[in-house]
Amino acid sequence: MFIAPPECPVFEPTWEEFADPFAYINKIRPIAEKTGICKVRPPKEWQPPFACDVDRLHFTPRIQRLNELEAQTRVKLNFLDQIAKFWELQGCTLKIPHVERKNLDLYQLNKLVNDDGGFDAVCRERRWSKIALKMGFAPGKAIGSHLRSHYERILYPYNLFQTGANLLFYMPTHSPMSPLQKPTLTNDTKDTDYIPHDLPQRQSVQPLETCSIARRAKRMRAEGGCMKTETAEDCENRPNLRRRMGSYVAKPEPQLVDKKPHCLSVCLSQVDQYMCLVCGSGSEEDRLLLCDGCDDSYHTFCLIPPLHDVPKGDWRCPKCLAQECGKPQVAFGFEQAGRDYSLRTFGDMADSFKSDYFNMPVHMVPTELVEKEFWRLVSTIEEDVTVEYGADIASKEFGSGFPIRGGRFHVSPEDEDYLSSGWNLNNMPVIDSSVLTHVTADICGMKLPWLYVGMCFSSFCWHIEDHWSYSINYLHWGEPKTWYGAPGYAAEKLEGVMKKLAPELFESQPDLLHQLVTIMNPNTLMNHGVPIYRTNQCAGEFVITFPRAYHSGFNQGFNFAEAVNFCTMDWMPMGRMCVDHYRQLDRYCVFSHDEMVCKMASKADTMDVALASAVQKDMAIMLQEEDKLRDKVSKMGVQQSQQVEYDLLPDEERQCSRCRTTCYLSALTCPCNPGHLVCLHHAQDLCSCPPNNLTLNFRFTMAELYPMMEAVTLRAESYTGWVSHVTNILEVKQDKKSSLEVLRSLVEDAEVKQFPQSDLLRQLCAVTLDAEKCAVVAQQLLNGKRQTRYRSGGGKSQSQNLLTVEELRSFVRQLHKLPCSIRQAPLLKDLLTRVDDFQQRSERLLCDEAPSPAELQSLLDVSLSLDVELPQLSLLRERLEQARWLEVVQGASSQPHSLCLDTMRRLIDQGVGLASHALVERAMARLQELLTMSEHWEERALTCILSRPCHCVETLEAALQEVASIPAYLPNCLLLKDTVDQAKDWLQEADTLQVGGRIPVLDTLTDLVSRAKTIPVWLDPLARLEALVSDVQAWKESAAKTFLMKNSPYSLLEVLCPQCEAGTGSQKSKSKRAKDVAQCNKRNGTWLDCLSDVEKALSESKDSASAMATLAEVRQKEMENLLALRASNESKLLQAGDCGALRVCVCHNAPLGAMLQCELCSDTFHRSCVSGSNQDPRPNQAWLCPHCRRSEKPPLDRVLPLLASLQRIRVRLPEGDALRFLIERTVRWQHRMQQASAEGVLGVSLMTSHQRWDSSNPTSAPSQELYSASFYTDHQCIPLQGLSPELEELMVEGFLLQVTLPETQQLYMSLSRLDSHNLTDSPSPKHSTEQDQHQHNPQGGTGMMYFASYDAALCIIFPLCFSQVNWVQCDGSCQQWFHQICVGVSAEQAEKEDYICISCTQPEHTRE
Repeated sequence: MFIAPPECPVFEPTWEEFADPFAYINKIRPIAEKTGICKVRPPKEWQPPFACDVDRLHFTPRIQRLNELEAQTRVKLNFLDQIAKFWELQGCTLKIPHVERKNLDLYQLNKLVNDDGGFDAVCRERRWSKIALKMGFAPGKAIGSHLRSHYERILYPYNLFQTGANLLFYMPTHSPMSPLQKPTLTNDTKDTDYIPHDLPQRQSVQPLETCSIARRAKRMRAEGGCMKTETAEDCENRPNLRRRMGSYVAKPEPQLVDKKPHCLSVCLSQVDQYMCLVCGSGSEEDRLLLCDGCDDSYHTFCLIPPLHDVPKGDWRCPKCLAQECGKPQVAFGFEQAGRDYSLRTFGDMADSFKSDYFNMPVHMVPTELVEKEFWRLVSTIEEDVTVEYGADIASKEFGSGFPIRGGRFHVSPEDEDYLSSGWNLNNMPVIDSSVLTHVTADICGMKLPWLYVGMCFSSFCWHIEDHWSYSINYLHWGEPKTWYGAPGYAAEKLEGVMKKLAPELFESQPDLLHQLVTIMNPNTLMNHGVPIYRTNQCAGEFVITFPRAYHSGFNQGFNFAEAVNFCTMDWMPMGRMCVDHYRQLDRYCVFSHDEMVCKMASKADTMDVALASAVQKDMAIMLQEEDKLRDKVSKMGVQQSQQVEYDLLPDEERQCSRCRTTCYLSALTCPCNPGHLVCLHHAQDLCSCPPNNLTLNFRFTMAELYPMMEAVTLRAESYTGWVSHVTNILEVKQDKKSSLEVLRSLVEDAEVKQFPQSDLLRQLCAVTLDAEKCAVVAQQLLNGKRQTRYRSGGGKSQSQNLLTVEELRSFVRQLHKLPCSIRQAPLLKDLLTRVDDFQQRSERLLCDEAPSPAELQSLLDVSLSLDVELPQLSLLRERLEQARWLEVVQGASSQPHSLCLDTMRRLIDQGVGLASHALVERAMARLQELLTMSEHWEERALTCILSRPCHCVETLEAALQEVASIPAYLPNCLLLKDTVDQAKDWLQEADTLQVGGRIPVLDTLTDLVSRAKTIPVWLDPLARLEALVSDVQAWKESAAKTFLMKNSPYSLLEVLCPQCEAGTGSQKSKSKRAKDVAQCNKRNGTWLDCLSDVEKALSESKDSASAMATLAEVRQKEMENLLALRASNESKLLQAGDCGALRVCVCHNAPLGAMLQCELCSDTFHRSCVSGSNQDPRPNQAWLCPHCRRSEKPPLDRVLPLLASLQRIRVRLPEGDALRFLIERTVRWQHRMQQASAEGVLGVSLMTSHQRWDSSNPTSAPSQELYSASFYTDHQCIPLQGLSPELEELMVEGFLLQVTLPETQQLYMSLSRLDSHNLTDSPSPKHSTEQDQHQHNPQGGTGMMYFASYDAALCIIFPLCFSQVNWVQCDGSCQQWFHQICVGVSAEQAEKEDYICISCTQPEHTRE
């Protein structure tokens, strides 16, 4: 995993700093050169136009295979290529073995074995397991044996070849099939084929081409020099001799054929002369190998190591193998791409590559991901990723990215400043303060910028700039460029680490790091102690590298950058060191350093003084060395000399033949080799001629060089007089002081003449600045213009140059030391006197333990006239703040009702900022204690409120008693108090809810429960009340399931209550009639007009009796309205002459066709309008319309348990009162029905009705009654005219009951079949049932009992009940009888257990 190095410094200059690039670089150099590289962000407004000619820019990029760039990876690739070549020359193909599901690192295996003493030592000491552990394999899997097998099979023969052991000829002591034989390169099917990279064949420096035909042209020759051949018969006798080669064809050499043609016949008989060069025997011909390079013969078992089988491909003998593999390696370099790109086509290719590689848009790929992937790719040998890089493109040919004067790019007027900007890379190398200005040649890349067009992963390898110069890179546009750098002092350390980790590369290429073709992972370098820093250069940013700072990096994607070198005066010592370093490496110079110094010296009169000083030092070293070298050459015996103008010769004509250094001051030549010369450092390496034949060529004589240095020295020392003058002034005696104007003139002189920044100049500037500061401050103090303190006394001085008292006291002493005098000095004495008086008063006031704020403010007001930094001011301000704070604290403590937590915290925060004092500490302690206590109780109160489960009232009251003693305003505690009060009120209401045996009303109970849920206090009755409410809700759901039809539009209360709006007709007529009814009710004192009124009356009723009375009124109203409605509907149908005017049914249309008539309201309905809704008429059953059939009408035995369960709940609700009234109404109707039957009223009424029907209709009532020609009723309905009022009322009320009774059906059947039954004689089903039942005395126990008369025992719950029932007697004090179904007791429970009624379970005072 790659770990990013630390970031390099990033600088953001201001516009003033950005104006002079070299001055700014010199300013940041102490920081930036510690990291080697730095990044500079120009001001945001600095945005030069892109001036490159995009249409003309065409380039051929370099091809970069990433894993070949990294040094250690390239070493592995080279090693594997050598192994592959070794086996290929022996007719085998190299395959990489798989160990533990990954490719085996053969290079690491070979290196570890060699480091441990070689194959024999590792085998002898059994260290293969340790080798496996070092390679990262887990122990305990016998990996060592596999590694030994692979090493012995693949690497051991190669190592034998490297040591030359395979060239030792000896006589084998074992037979050809001896067990000592070792196998050839056999491969497993899981091994991976290794494809050689052929690094040398793909480089820019190609090896010499060899003729592929000549590689196999030579064959074994006889001693006579003729070609060796064989007859067909011999071939048949020895078929295995060249089986590995396929068919063999003799290839004669032309010269031999021409000269000795007669040798052919002789050679045909010499087939037996194929002898093994090791053992000298020609036996075992099937094991005799013929080399494809030299045609020498070897037995397979004579080779070292022996071969088990004949190779399938070409085979080389040990001598040819050594010759082929011993060829020197070709220098590594980048090959050029095969196509030419424009900027647009390269960008399309680059973006396509990156988006395809990362499978996302290029702008969304994180830089960290690209960085980690880059270092992963360069470190693997298993993945070959190839990219292209347009590097080192000459800006002179295609134009720079920056605008230049006279260029093709048209510069707008607002961008003309960029033409002369020092940060324009075309200007930076040649500005006046640049050393490269004095190099006359236009050097591409150094003085002329180079362009760089990058793509993702394209990289620039570790390198330092030519001549260890500075470099600056500007990214015009595109994706970032990632940089890595090492400081200059770590250059040798970096080189040493790379040579240590990849010595093979440096053995073949000593100047590898100067070729820009090798990188190494920064983590590897950092692990070996090399400091590495990184940065991401974005578009519009500069990256600067410092002298001898190694740097490398890669591009994050498609971008366009421009770079150039520059040299400042501080570089000159490094430049001379670099030339000496190049001389040791035999590396050419880009320019002659000596020539540049001499050209600078020739312009000494106009040279910058600081630059002259640097040139003078460098030139002194140069002349000293040159003088020694010329003296050395003279002592060698070189006598001839001549002057040569080397500055007129091209560099390649004046390079040292030995070290390739560009000569300028002097060189040696010899007539024996006119085109060669050497520098004086390598005078012995020119040729073997005697020294007197050599000629010393020189550009300047030493007599000419020294005056040049004197001129530079004079320029460098031109300010010597200035230095002497300044020194005398700074060391002047007190009686000979100079004026301040003299010091100012000396500073101005240094600025005009551009003297270097020396300590003396800085001292002069400092002294002058101090003198000016003293003069200004003194004048301001005397004029009183510096009174800038706040009148509040709490402010500070706004002046940055305010004098302290000590500065004022030392002010006079400073004036004596300065080279000028201050005329305001006598006047400052008076100011100092007033300051001393102020200090004495301050000391007295500060000694007081509790000074008043007024006195402190008064003394601070006095300080306003003293424009001096007084040390007592801070103390006085502190004491003033303390006094004011103590006043505020005392005032807040006196009003505890307004002392909240925020106030205490604010006071404590203010007190924390105060200086330490006893009074403040005590007040702070009291406040902190009060705050801690208050916060504790606030938190505790909040915890009590939010606690789950909630606390009881007693616990909260105990907490409130403790809070009452805290003198502060505590909102949570007050909220807790309100909560406790609410809980008490609720408990009181809950206790009074059932006082006196009252049964609570559901609305009151629900309201009480909902209120309790908002009170965060544990309320004991709440659970019981919630259970009651839950039981009531469950009861209501059970009752609704019992009574309500599916998808019923009616509510449970609406079904159970009598219909207060029965018979009111349509909705339109309801509103009109409602007004009349309201007026009537207003006169009568009733107001039960609708269901909501009934529900409200039931909820507000005090007891069940008043509720029953209310429902009785509604029942009376229901009966009256319904009887009137029946009469109206009946008369409407009988008297209608025109049926079209009638409006009937739910659709309010005229009657037509088959109609249904309701037995309750007597209205008619279209069969189609009421069909499909469970309203179809059934035989022998009364048909009720949708308006009249409001419920399922369950049987009475299903209804009675509902009321019994409600009695046990003991909660009053409107539905319960309505159900009770319904049952009582049902029982009363049954009683009336039985009385009418018993008294014969029913029989008389039926007979009378029968007679009426007979008189009105002589024939029996038909099944279909025809009212007119347009409609008829196909379901028989009991006519209204044939019934007596008593019978009609009895029938109507029976139909109104929402309970199914056998009596109702009996009555309906009796009335509907008057023509076929004798109603007076036939007993009712009920009576027959009664006769079959056994009668038991209720006093004798529980059981089934029939009451012929209801005057016998009556259940106290239902005084009127049906006839057939189980009874149970209370075992309490009342001894009353109850229906078992009414009290919820089963027959088994009644026999085995005692039953005590609800009344007996109540306390005596409640029953009373």
